[in-house]
Amino acid sequence: MSLSGLIPADLSTSVAIAICAIAFVSGTARGFSGFGSALIFMPLASSMAGPQLVAALLLIIDFVAALPLLPNAWQKADRKATAVMAAGALVGVPIGTYLLTRLEPVTTRWIISAFVAALLVLLLSGWRYRGKEYAAVSVGVGGLAGFCSGLAQTGGPPIVGYWLGRPIPSVIARANILLFFGFSDFFSAVAYAVSGLINADAIKFSLVVGPVYAIGVWFGASLFGKASESVFRAICYVLIAAAVIIGLPALDRVLRSP
Repeated sequence: MSLSGLIPADLSTSVAIAICAIAFVSGTARGFSGFGSALIFMPLASSMAGPQLVAALLLIIDFVAALPLLPNAWQKADRKATAVMAAGALVGVPIGTYLLTRLEPVTTRWIISAFVAALLVLLLSGWRYRGKEYAAVSVGVGGLAGFCSGLAQTGGPPIVGYWLGRPIPSVIARANILLFFGFSDFFSAVAYAVSGLINADAIKFSLVVGPVYAIGVWFGASLFGKASESVFRAICYVLIAAAVIIGLPALDRVLRSP
């Protein structure tokens, strides 16, 4: 199959190249700092292709990229605590997915922009949950993250803010985060497949975008320890803010007119 045969028929080659470029930048952000890929990718890519395709595409390429990390996370994570939070995602993911399949694309893009802007504020605030570990709170945070993931694959900040605030070793916190998203991505994959979001177009296009995203993740990881983490995080925040602004539907006539 030729490269053009892997690109959805309603996307031009130039748009496909632009989405690959966005994937590289967002992958670099994730590889270095462990966050930010969806917050950069979703607003920008969904302004060029349908949010349904873009969300399914990101789910596929990110899930594949994260699979090698899961065995180690399973060994080191607090599996009981993670399972409680994953129970919330089991409810939140289908609700978010349902809205993704029912809302008009422009409405979905507005919601994605609002979500990402709110999550950026959360990241900038440095918020961490310092309260006691109640099951209801864990389920609620997992449900919120699952909802964000189902709708726009943007469930990271609530989970990161929760687990990094717990009085547990950072190794366990990181493992909990990775394991939670293993559960969440699996729930999303099932929900997306049942609703028809994971289709031939998304799978074939992932063969084009996925390797570029993986190179970005590798490149970002290679920078870790060589570049200033504080500077790089600041760059990620700026990129996320720029993605929100550039991806606003209100700017379509200015930025994306024929």
